[in-house]
Amino acid sequence: MPGLFNAGDRALLTDNRKRRHLVTLVAGGQFHTHAGIIEHDDLIGHPEGLTVRSSRGARLVAVRPTLSEYILEMPRGAQVIYPKDIGPILMLADVFAGARILESGIGSGALTTALLRAIGPHGRVYGYELRDDFAQRAVNNVHTFLGDDVPLDVSVRDTYEGIDETHLDRVVLDLPEPWRVVKHAIGALRPGGILVAYLPTILQVGRLREELVDSPFGMEETIEVLHRSWHVEGQSIRPDHRMVAHTGFLTHARLLVGEQ
Repeated sequence: MPGLFNAGDRALLTDNRKRRHLVTLVAGGQFHTHAGIIEHDDLIGHPEGLTVRSSRGARLVAVRPTLSEYILEMPRGAQVIYPKDIGPILMLADVFAGARILESGIGSGALTTALLRAIGPHGRVYGYELRDDFAQRAVNNVHTFLGDDVPLDVSVRDTYEGIDETHLDRVVLDLPEPWRVVKHAIGALRPGGILVAYLPTILQVGRLREELVDSPFGMEETIEVLHRSWHVEGQSIRPDHRMVAHTGFLTHARLLVGEQ
């Protein structure tokens, strides 16, 4: 990652209106925009943070995309879990280096990529996805950002029918009916393991919480994360007129073993 741009690297180009373009650099290549043409060779061999000019004189800043920026720009089929929720999921699930995690409903691979970066080379993410086209897109998105050598196993299968893996550290669900997976998660998680579910509606949360009450899971909690940016320009300092409010509810619980 550090150092100069090379052919094959991704560059995030941002113009003066904060419009962003994700480009894969190719020797001799060109990026065509409404503001003119950017020559890839003007970036290759130079450090990120460089300001380049298009053929029409427009200025664009070139940096390597962060994971958050990549998620917002990457190809998608299914709706992604946004960075504002991915960060809390990593904390609520207490994802650590070497963890073994089942993620069901991998969608376009946004959360998958974050989980893989957090667990490092010695952990493993098992991804269950019902649709083959979503699974393929997710794997492609993961490999585009992290490379091909990642500890990821993706299966096209229905989690409602069961979980093959055992002694998992974490189970993360992005499914419409996660309460149907609770009984399977009990056998798949190690004692003390954590279940996290992402749900769009509070009625779904209510049904999940009902299922958790009658299970060995405990310490359950549901939160919602709101994201509000601020306008800061000279003496004009105020909340932005728009904010990212509701996207989903995050529910987490731990598998307990009861009294001795």
